[in-house]
Amino acid sequence: MALVQVRDITKQFPVKGGILQRTVASVNAVAGVDLDIDEGETVGLVGESGCGKTTLARMMVRLLEPSSGSMEFDGTDVTHLSGRDLGTFRQNVQYIFQDPYASLDPRTTVGNSISEGLRIHRIGDAKGRRRRVHRMLELVGLSPHHAERYPHEFSGGQRQRIGIARALILEPRFVVADEPVSALDVSVQAQVLNLLRDLQAELRLTLLFVAHNLAVVEHISDRVAVMYLGRIVELTDRDTLYASPAHPYTEALLTAIPIPDPTRPRTRTHLQGEIPSPLNPPTGCRFHPRCPIARAGLCDFQEPSLMPVSGEHHHEAACHLRAGPLAVPR
Repeated sequence: MALVQVRDITKQFPVKGGILQRTVASVNAVAGVDLDIDEGETVGLVGESGCGKTTLARMMVRLLEPSSGSMEFDGTDVTHLSGRDLGTFRQNVQYIFQDPYASLDPRTTVGNSISEGLRIHRIGDAKGRRRRVHRMLELVGLSPHHAERYPHEFSGGQRQRIGIARALILEPRFVVADEPVSALDVSVQAQVLNLLRDLQAELRLTLLFVAHNLAVVEHISDRVAVMYLGRIVELTDRDTLYASPAHPYTEALLTAIPIPDPTRPRTRTHLQGEIPSPLNPPTGCRFHPRCPIARAGLCDFQEPSLMPVSGEHHHEAACHLRAGPLAVPR
């Protein structure tokens, strides 16, 4: 059963100009996304920088308000919650930020930062909160005495572990990890990914893992959603996506993953041009100006929706030529 359901959610940011700073345009950061996440599942959300991944993720935990659309959490519509109901919802959802140092108060000890959620929701007394902080630090591979230190005394990987501990201290049911390893060294990335995977299994977390690197997502996700210019263009399970991608954009992302063997031959898909501006997205398929298989009169005219890929179970792609009734053999 789906724990989180997003339906046709959108987000526009106003662009102001002139002396009076009037709204002259809008940035369509997210343009109608549907996404279900089952309880206990890890879904990877990938795409280039600027495609709307973080905006979608923040709307799913109500850090940003959607312009339209709806979201349900455990069967309850949470799109317009306020007051005590919103507080209860936020106790069940947490966010791991991309930059752990920027998200931690440099003037506050690590223990106080981790226990802040407990104080806000009035959970336990001071002694009980301290015990929970120490237990959580041990759970993420740190020591209880680290609670008395300040963020600048830790390495990048340790600070990310602190961010994970802060997100998990309230025992949430749904956690959004927003590119939690993108700023870390490769060896530290592996440690944090393994930690997240172990915690997800141990605590039965439902996880949305946001990244721009498909190689990172492969090791932690059950399903993968590929996002381009505000829309999801492919959605399927991890093994199917990496073995048989349907959307040309996904193919290009996969061929960009470095291979550790320099002698191994490979075919690289090079995309033409830059990602279009969300201020003025292309007509028809948003990917067609860069697509190597785009068909004039179709791809530049009619916008595709997510459709089943022929012969694949639970595999959808937003491509006229690869999914749905117009799909042609590859």
